[in-house]
Amino acid sequence: MSSGVQPTQECLEKFQELKTGKKMTYVIYGLSDDKKSIVVLKTSEDKDFDSFVGELPEKECRWAVYDYEFTLPGGEGVRNKLVFVVWSPDDANVKNKMMFASSKDALRRRLEGIHIEIQATDFSEITKDAILEKALRR
Repeated sequence: MSSGVQPTQECLEKFQELKTGKKMTYVIYGLSDDKKSIVVLKTSEDKDFDSFVGELPEKECRWAVYDYEFTLPGGEGVRNKLVFVVWSPDDANVKNKMMFASSKDALRRRLEGIHIEIQATDFSEITKDAILEKALRR
């Protein structure tokens, strides 16, 4: 299996839009039907974190970028961090997981300005608390 899967131009455009436009809250990426490129599956302006997590399928891998907004401890202002999510559920097919793992860097290295990366195999690993903990560490 080659790791020659590359993101489409739309992947990069939607990321830039998310990063600079401040309208979009997240972009979800996956593989095209022919498994030859990384494509945008969904974009949303919904700021509800649970809605975002609800978009991640139980048995299929995804990548996503989420614009995470949080308040600093002590109420010292609001910050935004771009979170790159690698969603590889335990129940996903092994071939699917391998393909996502080998293609991740092709997408990740093209997305400039990511602050936090979360790798999750289970919904319990992708929580606001887990992201906040990483956000405050920086």
